[in-house]
Amino acid sequence: MIARWQRTLLLFILLTMAAWLVWQSPHSPLRAVLGALVPLGIYLVVMAVEFVLMHITNRADAAPRARLSQVASAWWAEVWVALLVFGWRQPFRHQSLPDWLPAQPTGKRGVVLVHGFMCNRGLWLPWFAHLLARGHAYVAVNLEPVMGSIDEYADIIEDAVRQVTAATGQAPVLLCHSMGGLAVRAWLRAHQADGRVHRVLTLGTPHGGTWLGRFSRAVNGRQMSLAGDWVVELQRAEPAGRAALFTCWYSNCDNIVFPAMTAALEGADNRLVKGVAHVQMAFDAQVMWACLEEIGL
Repeated sequence: MIARWQRTLLLFILLTMAAWLVWQSPHSPLRAVLGALVPLGIYLVVMAVEFVLMHITNRADAAPRARLSQVASAWWAEVWVALLVFGWRQPFRHQSLPDWLPAQPTGKRGVVLVHGFMCNRGLWLPWFAHLLARGHAYVAVNLEPVMGSIDEYADIIEDAVRQVTAATGQAPVLLCHSMGGLAVRAWLRAHQADGRVHRVLTLGTPHGGTWLGRFSRAVNGRQMSLAGDWVVELQRAEPAGRAALFTCWYSNCDNIVFPAMTAALEGADNRLVKGVAHVQMAFDAQVMWACLEEIGL
């Protein structure tokens, strides 16, 4: 579903740019080029506003505050990473590589990959080769309905966990980006599945909600409001000790989940990665290799 929406939006933008070029080029080539670049300019400005709001909001946060040079570097990296993910991998390549469930157990632990808000399994494409090379079975889910309640994703995750467990004979690791970590916590609550998961790794998950959640009109977006009713109730419903299952990476340059410490979870193994943006975190070499090491334990 989200792939179709993203393809449609991208096609509309490209057609609009082409139509403007054709219309204006005979009159003013400069105006034609500048007008065609307006969508790119809007994208750059919106992204910059996110980083400015993040940096201002993080002034009162307990995490080490990022230097301006780190913020600028993270903005530039996120510009390119987000274009690749939302403009290519998710709309066009999300089904290009299948899940891998070996016919015979490899002796290695399997992985369930859970994406975040407005994403699909295409987010994880660069991970598949690493997991396959190490013999880790994997299933990357698509969370739908795209704008539905986070609670509705529990059965999707349950099915993936059952598949990976059946293929490996071992409790899997759940690797989650952004909202995916909350979806896994909702699954743990719904299925009381603590004993069926080896470890939960979250990358930029708004465990305490995020400042930007207040602006969302989607059900799952509103559920991620900072200290909102849904995340507070989720925390209250969790038994003591569950957080010990989690390793949570958080960043002082996360342009979507801020203040920074909202991506940490009390009682978890919380790890700060400095100067890394939100989508970028899913592909940061330091984070990727640390996750792969944890999966292999």
